[in-house]
Amino acid sequence: MSFDDFRAQANPPARLGAALEALWHDARGDWATAHARAQEAAGRDGAWVHAYLHRKEGDEMNAGYWYARAGRPAAGGSLQAEWESITRELLAR
Repeated sequence: MSFDDFRAQANPPARLGAALEALWHDARGDWATAHARAQEAAGRDGAWVHAYLHRKEGDEMNAGYWYARAGRPAAGGSLQAEWESITRELLAR
């Protein structure tokens, strides 16, 4: 699925996994559902999305924990740029 197709989806893309579903919900302003799906996402991808969501929430300490679990450096750019970067990388797999 392309990035543009992902953004245009009317319903969450469940076949793509919990991490991408979390990002889909976040893009629509539903942080709570995004967080719940990120908690269900396994491995480093789920941890990366989880880190982003806690950074968005303003909880830098918790975000730092999840970035470490994801094996990623803490992000420093805009939240929108981080969302797009994560989404593009996960879709490319």
